[in-house]
Amino acid sequence: MSAEESTTGVNENAGELQFDTEFEDIHILSNAQVAIILQASARQAVNRDEELNEVYRKTQKYVDRFNTMTNPEKQHQELVDELDNLQEALTTFRKETDEGIEMELHSFETSALMNLVASDMSVEEAVSLVPSLSRFPEAAIDEILELIRSTMIRIVT
Repeated sequence: MSAEESTTGVNENAGELQFDTEFEDIHILSNAQVAIILQASARQAVNRDEELNEVYRKTQKYVDRFNTMTNPEKQHQELVDELDNLQEALTTFRKETDEGIEMELHSFETSALMNLVASDMSVEEAVSLVPSLSRFPEAAIDEILELIRSTMIRIVT
């Protein structure tokens, strides 16, 4: 079995949004969302005088390394609300093509974009990092990036 082939024999390809059925109807989280969940879990563990296991520590280290949506001066709930609002905006984003076909972001694209947050990312960079975005017109991708930029600015300021 090849690395791209799933356990059910389906060839998976994120660039073409081809995923195995086990990835249908799941809620994908961004690194920032996972960071918030892990922080809450760590607080609960401390309150219960429990030690965090190795998997937790490795996951926390990874998320801390790649999570760009942080601001220690913001209240926990403010960050949760901003991230939820961004995810909702990306999930409900729709754009009609010249042919009249309505396009929307796949959940994989939504989480990938939330993880690639950079205030100065260009359309070309976004497409190179998330190739499936190339099916959208450039103006639509720029609109998506503006949603992310505005959220990032609200979080870090």
